[in-house]
Amino acid sequence: MEAIGTSHPPIPILFGIDAVHGHAKIVGATIFPHNVGLGAAHDPELVRRIGEVTAEEVAATGIDWTFAPTVAVARDVRWGRSYESYAESPDLVAQYAAAMVVGLQGERGTPQFMAPGRTLSSVKHFLGDGGTLGGRDQGDTVVSEAELRAVHAAGYPAAIKAGAMIVMASYNSWDGVKLHGNRYLLTEILKDRLGLDGFVVGDWNAHEEIPGCTKYRCAAAVLAGVDMLMAPDSWRELYKNTLAQARSGEIPLSRIDDAVRRILRVKSVAGLFQRAAPQQRDAVDFSHLGSAAHRSLAREAVRKSLVLLKNAHGTLPLNPRSKILVAGDAADSIGAQTGGWTIDWQGDLNSNADFPGATTIFAGIQAAVSAAGGSAALAKDGRFADKPDAAIVVFAESPYAEFEGDRENLDFSAGDTHGLEVLRRLAKAGVPTVAIFLSGRPLWVNPEINASDAFVAAWLPGSEGEGVADLLFRSAQTEHYDFTGRLAFSWPETAMPVTFEAAGTVSGALFARGFGLDYGSNGLSPRLSEEPRIPPHWLAARDSLFHEGHVTAPWSIFVADSGSEVHLTTTRQESPHGAVVATATAEGIQARWSGARSGTLRISGRASDLRLKATQGATLKVRYRVDRAPQRAVTLGIQCAEPTCDARLGAMLDVTRVLKAPHSAEWQQLSIPLSCLTAAGAELAAVVAPFVIETSGRLQLTIAELSLAQDSGAPRSPCP
Repeated sequence: MEAIGTSHPPIPILFGIDAVHGHAKIVGATIFPHNVGLGAAHDPELVRRIGEVTAEEVAATGIDWTFAPTVAVARDVRWGRSYESYAESPDLVAQYAAAMVVGLQGERGTPQFMAPGRTLSSVKHFLGDGGTLGGRDQGDTVVSEAELRAVHAAGYPAAIKAGAMIVMASYNSWDGVKLHGNRYLLTEILKDRLGLDGFVVGDWNAHEEIPGCTKYRCAAAVLAGVDMLMAPDSWRELYKNTLAQARSGEIPLSRIDDAVRRILRVKSVAGLFQRAAPQQRDAVDFSHLGSAAHRSLAREAVRKSLVLLKNAHGTLPLNPRSKILVAGDAADSIGAQTGGWTIDWQGDLNSNADFPGATTIFAGIQAAVSAAGGSAALAKDGRFADKPDAAIVVFAESPYAEFEGDRENLDFSAGDTHGLEVLRRLAKAGVPTVAIFLSGRPLWVNPEINASDAFVAAWLPGSEGEGVADLLFRSAQTEHYDFTGRLAFSWPETAMPVTFEAAGTVSGALFARGFGLDYGSNGLSPRLSEEPRIPPHWLAARDSLFHEGHVTAPWSIFVADSGSEVHLTTTRQESPHGAVVATATAEGIQARWSGARSGTLRISGRASDLRLKATQGATLKVRYRVDRAPQRAVTLGIQCAEPTCDARLGAMLDVTRVLKAPHSAEWQQLSIPLSCLTAAGAELAAVVAPFVIETSGRLQLTIAELSLAQDSGAPRSPCP
């Protein structure tokens, strides 16, 4: 910030943060419903007001830039970022894109633009992030340019027209070319044709996934049109390398000038050169966080986002003067309500104490019932001594973000039967039951719908659980709320996603986009099929980590060395310092270690509890072929999460002798009982990487299949 001389004024820093559903990284902030819920409200003006409040709370902490809105058009909701998408409809996404940009920034060209309490927006992720094959995060979007333009790019012209000056490039590829390295889309389309006069920012180390790049060196991203690289843990070395590339001419100075000019233009137009440093600003006032007015807006957003899918026998609205049982693991959990991108990245380690001023769904129900003279009791398992007049069961997807939320199919019950068990128990007892389902996407929940009298899709409503209670009870007050939310995504008929036909029609939907009941609707529905209809080849992957050429969701493949790792999202990926290269082939994953330093190939994701599998005799099975015998010791095992495991070491077993065995050049199978890993010191309660292989010497290995399954009747394999 210091001036070098009279010819060089101080250049203000532009600091940004992921305030994607309110300023949700900050304790005490107002947390709004995630985008999937806001889409169901079909209310651009509501979104504009949410943008204003979000900007006010972000600006109150001295930050001038919000990494929002996400304008992805999610077409396969197995994608782990589906809740960041407003709708499957490009038209609705375009309306919301413009509304959120104006809400955050103010209208460009007016005194409201970047006035105190406003922040810059950055529209993301350009381009095609919601259309990847199989819904795999950071994967490949294989569509025609006409479809890319009409569907996935719909939000960008609207956002730029509304005044957006920053666009974030996407992790995904289009027809095999990474967006961070795609000059045609970033420069010729986004800047030249769509007229973005500001800058393109990269995503978190996304430049390292461009072939030939690492996170420490990547001229290709700059040449393609990325003006500002996001380098959270690599910026020092990346800066030195980029400077050297500019001096050598590998990156022309005209391109450097263009990037600098664009960044300075945004800072200038936003008035940052005239603003005081954050600590000296009058607008920096933490009392704005979670104010009563802001929470009231969030509560309104919850009400407008809920979608009533079933209401048999007029179960809703309930009588607030009755005896209500509230059940389910998510009934008293603000963490379940808010989902990922909340406090931390995944949002799965939060407790209610992390949300001062927020209200759980149970607390909202209790307040509404108590005010009317009724009673509400919480019993997560749904058991009771005195039979209630009605029960409300709240169940949820566990919080997740990005690729850790990817799914192979949409069968909710396959992974979590707790809510279904409670619903069935209450139905058997003759208790009228309302199901409240918290999720980041439509999922196949036919058994849960059948087991309930009323079913509400509540999405991820955020910090104001009272908004759910507002729609569940008859009100004696003048203002009575009804369900107005309508699906912005088609609800699947089976456990596989809906498909979009060339004519724009959707097949495979149980409830079409736009569906939603109110109290005046006929809420009767026929009993739904409880057969998920998952194709056999998808079922075969149930216990797998890697199967038929692809890693099984939510797991991902990483290559790592020297404490840094990079995600394999294309056909070939080199570790940050080149120690190991992984290549997707027709036979499987081929990994080649150079021997220059220690390198690791790992399959990892969110922590999983493998203790039950271990007691059932599960075995880590690897079908492999040695293409080049190991030069030095090779270890294979698992890693678990801190603080359960010291330094995430887990347990690694020496498999050098196995890989050097005769005939290893042919296809072999290695089976390691999980009990071997437990005996070696692994704690299976929180496994983040169920397969890790590491060596510091030369080695080439092709892996065709990986699974964690029982050895049905086979004799127990010895431990390596």
